[in-house]
Parts: sequence; structure tokens; C-alpha cells
Amino acid sequence: MDPRDLESTRCSIARTAALVGDAWTVLVLRDLFNGIRRFDDLARHLRIARNVLTRRLAALTAAGFVERVPYREPGRRERHEYRLTPAGRDLRPVLIAMLEFGDRHLAGDDGPPVTIEHAGCGAAVHVELRCAEGHLVEPATRLRTLPGPGALVG
Repeated sequence: MDPRDLESTRCSIARTAALVGDAWTVLVLRDLFNGIRRFDDLARHLRIARNVLTRRLAALTAAGFVERVPYREPGRRERHEYRLTPAGRDLRPVLIAMLEFGDRHLAGDDGPPVTIEHAGCGAAVHVELRCAEGHLVEPATRLRTLPGPGALVG
């Protein structure tokens, strides 16, 4: 099977990239993972135009990765904060893989600007790729691409 024979627009990577494939969306997700949930805090931390942030949050909400949750501070009008849904939280390994890649290939001379550790034990967190049998799949390991049940061959 030649992977070039598969319809590329139905690919799960293409579908995911269509939703989270721009830099602002990835950075919004990063900040949500780091606990920044309120619009003004996100806008300030990211230094992003409010209209751009509005569009990114709306797209993440429509995709089911983020939910708007109302809150009200005493004496103020109701506002919303943004929280990751289970589908949004499933993107964590993707962001950590991007972080590891950047640390390995793009960090400055001073080294990585942040590290991630497991809050329970303090050990560094990293992403591993394993097959269903539990074998570690290294970057140079050969893999095969096969058509899945939703593939269109043509």
C-alpha cells in the first residue's frame, strides 16, 4: 500500500491541524493548560489582539476542545472563563511533544525556558511513542501506514 494512494483531506492529522494548526491557537491551548482561563488574562499574557483571541476561543469552543463557564465577581456582571474539555485535555501530549521538539532543536544558548514535571513526584515529564504491544518506538523506527476503516483509496 502506497500512502500516496490515500485521500489526504480525510486524514486525522489534516483534520486536527485544521482546528489547532495555527500558532495563536496552540498558544491559547498552552495557556489554558497552564491555568490561565479568563479572557482578559489570556489577552494580556499572550499579547494577542482581542478579536483574534475571540475567534480562536470560538473555534476551540465549536470544536469541543474548550467550554465557556460563567462566573461573576461580587458587584460585577457575569463573565465567562474558558476550560479545557476532555477532548481538549487529550491534546496535552501533542503540546508536550512540541515543547520537547523545541527544547531539543530550537532552544537558545541558555536552554529551555520552562520545564514540566509531574506534580505528584517531581519527575520530568516527557512523551513516549509505544505500540499496542508496549514496545518503545524511537524516532528512527520504521512504521507502516495502512488504510483504516474511514480511508478513501483513489
